[in-house]
Amino acid sequence: MVEHGRPVFERYLDTLGKELLEYADQAKTNQEQSEYFSISREFKQQADELTRYFLGYLGEGFIKFKNQELDTTTGEEKFQGDMLSLVDNEDLEETIAISSITRRSENYYAEPIWSLNQRFAVLNHGRKVNERGNPVSPVQYCESLRRALCLLNLDTKAKLIAYKTFDREYIAQLGDVLDEVNEYLVAEGVLPNLRYAPVNEQAPPVPLVEEMGIEEVGVEGVAPEASEVQLPGAQVPPAGGGARPGMAPGAGPGVVPAPDPGLPPEQYQGHLVDAIRTLQGHIAQLGQGAPGAAPIAQGAPVAGAAPGEVGPASAGGAVGGVAGGRQALVYTSQQLVGALQGLQSQVLAVGEAQPGQLQPVNIAAATGEIARELRNAEDGEDRAVDPTDMHTIDLVGMLFEYMLSDDNLPDSVKALLSYLHTPFLKIAFIDKSFFEQTEHPARLLLNSLAEAGVKWVGNDGSSQYDIYEKIKNAVSRVLEEFKNDVRLFAELLLEFSSYTKKISRRQELMERRAMEKVQGEEKLREVKMQVNQEVRSRTDGRELPSAVLLMLLQPWSDYLAFILLRYGDQSDSWQRAVHTIDDILWSIEAKENNADKTRQLEMHDRLLESIETGFETIGYDQAKGKKLLEALFSLQKMALQSKQVEPAPEPMRNKLENLAAEKAGQSVAKQDRATPEEERMVENLKMIEFGTWFEFSGGKRLKVAWYNSKTLHYMLVDQMGKKVAMKSGLQLARSMLAGEAKVIAGSTKPFFERALENIFQSLNTKAESMDKDEAEGS
Repeated sequence: MVEHGRPVFERYLDTLGKELLEYADQAKTNQEQSEYFSISREFKQQADELTRYFLGYLGEGFIKFKNQELDTTTGEEKFQGDMLSLVDNEDLEETIAISSITRRSENYYAEPIWSLNQRFAVLNHGRKVNERGNPVSPVQYCESLRRALCLLNLDTKAKLIAYKTFDREYIAQLGDVLDEVNEYLVAEGVLPNLRYAPVNEQAPPVPLVEEMGIEEVGVEGVAPEASEVQLPGAQVPPAGGGARPGMAPGAGPGVVPAPDPGLPPEQYQGHLVDAIRTLQGHIAQLGQGAPGAAPIAQGAPVAGAAPGEVGPASAGGAVGGVAGGRQALVYTSQQLVGALQGLQSQVLAVGEAQPGQLQPVNIAAATGEIARELRNAEDGEDRAVDPTDMHTIDLVGMLFEYMLSDDNLPDSVKALLSYLHTPFLKIAFIDKSFFEQTEHPARLLLNSLAEAGVKWVGNDGSSQYDIYEKIKNAVSRVLEEFKNDVRLFAELLLEFSSYTKKISRRQELMERRAMEKVQGEEKLREVKMQVNQEVRSRTDGRELPSAVLLMLLQPWSDYLAFILLRYGDQSDSWQRAVHTIDDILWSIEAKENNADKTRQLEMHDRLLESIETGFETIGYDQAKGKKLLEALFSLQKMALQSKQVEPAPEPMRNKLENLAAEKAGQSVAKQDRATPEEERMVENLKMIEFGTWFEFSGGKRLKVAWYNSKTLHYMLVDQMGKKVAMKSGLQLARSMLAGEAKVIAGSTKPFFERALENIFQSLNTKAESMDKDEAEGS
């Protein structure tokens, strides 16, 4: 790879230099022209170093792969999720450029890259390899270029030109390298018979027709041939066993194994929807026992055919099924959409409702209403719904049923979004591949609305940044304006995303400032805890007078905290300050021999000077400091006279120690001692992630923006990012055990993907149960 890369990279640099000169010729100002000339010269002067670094980074990828450490990203991960990284625009634009090149090239070279992933997995001791861990995937070349360009002082414009040229001149020739590496591995005997069979998007999902004995009813009652959909080198097994294409190996029991989440998002979503449709067909077969279209006149909920085309439903009047011995006409997609248009009548209820007043749509009742609407669509005609269309109706219904049961979403947002059920059903009929499209604007809009609801709407009726109104306006516009043009969703997505990005940045700034302040406070608390432990380790178990306890637990502890914060616990200053404690304690012990008395007299001035310096450093009250020193001097005189000092009374000592502990953030009250159950809950709280949401009594939602793993103090912010409270782990544990607080199970996955995964799991469980019941019945 490195041998191939050198001449190609050198040609790339040569072409880049020429393009920069062309940009210079087209420059509008002398300054801009001069900058392009300067950049072109710098590339030419540093060509050898750039080539060496670029090839070196490529070679480093193979070393990391060998050590199982290769995991190269494009950098876009920083700009995803709830937390919006506050980086400069240059970083963002560079990341976008790299991500675009990587995605485009991975799609273009999908076949050789997939083959290399499988072969490298063999070399990786059977561990899965994806593009991030493949040493010759496009992302490795882009990352090597990114790191090599760090040699030069380039602005964003120059970098973007470099990436654009790299895409055209270098990545365009990457296919030869990928093929050569594949051929080399084949020659070495690494999966020589590996085959890549791309998914046919025009074919139906993976059928279970032959294995399950299900017939597909087509035009004139002729059963079409089953069309197998294969992933590379895979075979389609029966439903009851083996691995299906794109399914995760070793998946748990079930009628259909779970799709492999390591697949690219588009493929993973496609296989997930295929699996759901397969399960729908299987469940329908077990429940209905008869294939064919579902006649609405008969009220059949779901047809029993396997997933797949059931004749040309779009050709109005096609035979769809048999009802009472008569053939029923099948509704076309256009007829279904037309019938659903009449159901978008809830707009006034949505537009006028306030938070908490709007009742959610009853999805089961809505499905029944759809059936009634279809029955009334064509008077006198006995019509049926294509089985795949019935599956679509059920799937959209399950999507919104999941939404209504999602604890992440506040109730008021659930109610609002439930009114999108009918519009989304229309979309699914208009665009048959809707569920497979991860970037469909309607799907992205629903994800954005749901995410915003979680972040800025509470179950206590609160709504930050007018988000509830924004969500309501978006839903109202869909109900009012959506006929059959999905561009409306793209427009709404653009408006809503633009608004939420601005407030996300504002919230992030506020949250970050609050977090930095709290982190400083927590650092001080940690220091005080360490100081208190250091002092107590020397005073516990010893009978000491009140003056010494007061000095060590108050002003001298403050001085130790100052030294620890400024210089650390490895510094000479810290060691001297701690050693002073030992000297003070030794100096008040009764001296029985002349050697100890002589030593005490010799150290007296040095000890006095050390204590005075400490008091001055922290600005301790001079009068109080003088009294403490006088008391210490009296105790030292008694020690020289071989007299025992009088210890502090027990109540006084307890008071001083408790005050010091509380000052260090260590509560000693009896009621704050945890029970075993509370201790277990505290241990569980140690494992929660930053960004975890809690819902407290009354519906108020607060987020754990940060917590200190040493002091177990949790910083809670509201939905605007403003700090609301600092709670100890014990306080949170008690609130949870008392039912006053609960964790809202969050997820980094978008709403739509979570819903599909939940639907798949539910259907798989149901199918498995039905299979078991059928087996026991037979």
